[in-house]
Amino acid sequence: MKLQEIPRVGSLTREQFLRDYLAPQKPVVLTESIRDWPAYSKWDFDYIRQVAGEKTVPLYDNRPVDHREGFNQPHATMKMKAYLDLLQKEPTKYRIFLWNVMKEVPELQKDFSFPDFGIPLMKGLPMLFFGGRDSYTFMHYDIDLANIFHFHFAGRKECILFPQSENKYLYKIPHSLITHESIDFSDPDYNQWPGLRHASGYRTCLEHGEVLYMPEGYWHYMKYVTPGFSMSLRSVARNPLNLSRAVYNVVIMRHFDNGMRRIRGKKWIDWKNRKAIERTEKVLRTLPS
Repeated sequence: MKLQEIPRVGSLTREQFLRDYLAPQKPVVLTESIRDWPAYSKWDFDYIRQVAGEKTVPLYDNRPVDHREGFNQPHATMKMKAYLDLLQKEPTKYRIFLWNVMKEVPELQKDFSFPDFGIPLMKGLPMLFFGGRDSYTFMHYDIDLANIFHFHFAGRKECILFPQSENKYLYKIPHSLITHESIDFSDPDYNQWPGLRHASGYRTCLEHGEVLYMPEGYWHYMKYVTPGFSMSLRSVARNPLNLSRAVYNVVIMRHFDNGMRRIRGKKWIDWKNRKAIERTEKVLRTLPS
């Protein structure tokens, strides 16, 4: 894969962000922009255990999509304090995914503010993500193709991003938001997945207090190098094409895919996986040798 390091800056004015990153839709890492947040010094595993330890949280692992499971259906549940004990004790594949801070632990709202990046942020949807060492998300993009600001706390996280222009090389699963689940984006097998040699993207490793801006619809793969957690804030897609695709994903695609899983079961999943490979191989045959 052709991966360039994501630019890193201390902080940005709204004018700089709008001109240099939002308008051209380029990612950036801000290394010093939230040091005035109480969360910067307070948010660690012990603090989360103190304020949310008794909450029951949904957990996800790295198993392939199963036709019997619904969209974003959790694989297990656990008390937050037990989950934190687990991920600090030993490697675990279990992750917390899209955990709504405002709904579940509203007192955490006192520890952060909504930055002025020059675009309105969705104030009801700050989401937390947790993971143990070596746990990861499949390469995917968000259903609403939003602009995402990913605030990292505790630990170290590897991030690999691709713009939507690289879909043809990524073995994208049709009627889904993921690439083929057999691909290890940390160490891809180029003999099995030759299309990835042609994919151009970005990479970075996030540390405590750093913020990653991911432009609209960017693919992202996240791997926890050490146990850690992050929070995402989002802003709706501004590009009319992306906004229309987001509406299609939410209103039509998600329900169509769930319906086909119920009707065709595993055959539907297998068909989608085959199509992902066939479509990328077709593109590769058109490239100059």
